[in-house]
Amino acid sequence: MRRIPLTGATVACAALALSLSACGGDDDGGSKGTTAEGLQGRGPITFVTGKDRSGYLQKQIDNWNEDHPNEKARVIELPDEPNDQRQQMIQNATTKSDAYSVLNLDVVWTAEFAANRWLTQLPMVPSGGSGAATAKGAAIDLSTMLPATIATGQYRGKLYAVPSTSDAGMLYYRKDLLDKAGISAPPKTYAEMWSACDKVKKLPEGKDVDCFFTEVNKTESITISAVEAIGSAGGTIVDASGKPALNTPAAKQGLEFLVNARKDGRMPKAAVTLDTEGGRRYFQSGKLLFQRQWPYQYALADKGDGSSKVAGRFAVAPLPGPNGPGVANLGGHNLAISAFAKNKATSLDFIRYLTGEQSQRANLLATSQAPTVAALYDDPEMVKKFPYLPVLKSAIASAKPRPVVVKYGDVTAAIQGSVYDAVTGRTSVDQALSGLQSKLTPLTAQ
Repeated sequence: MRRIPLTGATVACAALALSLSACGGDDDGGSKGTTAEGLQGRGPITFVTGKDRSGYLQKQIDNWNEDHPNEKARVIELPDEPNDQRQQMIQNATTKSDAYSVLNLDVVWTAEFAANRWLTQLPMVPSGGSGAATAKGAAIDLSTMLPATIATGQYRGKLYAVPSTSDAGMLYYRKDLLDKAGISAPPKTYAEMWSACDKVKKLPEGKDVDCFFTEVNKTESITISAVEAIGSAGGTIVDASGKPALNTPAAKQGLEFLVNARKDGRMPKAAVTLDTEGGRRYFQSGKLLFQRQWPYQYALADKGDGSSKVAGRFAVAPLPGPNGPGVANLGGHNLAISAFAKNKATSLDFIRYLTGEQSQRANLLATSQAPTVAALYDDPEMVKKFPYLPVLKSAIASAKPRPVVVKYGDVTAAIQGSVYDAVTGRTSVDQALSGLQSKLTPLTAQ
């Protein structure tokens, strides 16, 4: 990464880079037909993405199509659940189908997709901004991007995906209820959060409000909750060398937080069935005091059209932890070109269009999704409209990634099963962690 001082972003990126270099695959990270030199062909393309909750994506596509009548893009929307999106993309890749051109990938999928030669290597501006690719104007310049996002698109030192949106978990909270309870600041620790809940419960307005929610349903979301809980306790699921690290006091403390929050009634009874959108609707209904959630919720929850009962009544803060501010998961999406796509030159231009500062600014204004262009987080106009941007920028800089491994599908499935069994009381915390350590050991072996 570019920054020399050991900031939170540098440490996070260094760990991610180590994890990527430990992944399997060819030494050159690619094969014929997947290298940067193969970016040829112009004409219509498809853009494959998860469900667009904002409704704004089609406007961006329409703008592109108006300017590129002979190179139009068509959106292919996949299911809302990330696991289903990944499976459909893999099915398309394993058949070497050219039906998908540009892929909207979860940041944690890069290693798996690149190692399996499902992605086209992208030309990247070298350090210093010189070189033949730069002279041709073909290379991707990442110098404007947040440092923490850049490594998520790289595999074995080469670029396979361009950061499009970033993400990090934040604590949404009912500021109006905290104010009425005499609480002047959001909680920085779990103990402060539980104390605030107890005080709000004594209010007439707070007696039917649940305390806290983070996703613990058996999907990708529970992997994210586990990464944040264990990371906030000072642990990790897979360490920088690529090995599982669940036989630690920190891992136990982190998982116990999730287990006890549900067992002690701090979370809604329906917590194990609520997905991301279910959690959003629950918060917007006014039934929740604290919620771990992504930035996209901000614009939706603050709508004044009657769809949200908490519009103008909530705020955001960093996630709490056991002894101070917690750790967020590094989320987001990157844009990549399928190794089997036609019209790869058009696909590269389309990626450049969607990830450019102008498009990211417009997307932030329309959807509140986190951009990857660093300057937008310090833009006075943006900060005025989205007061959470400084909190989010800090969260992204210190965020922890999910395990960056080639066999990610198997790894996250193992995490989901073990953590869900512990949260629902089917196994003890110790049994869940020891079992997960055993499952992950062969899956992460080099």
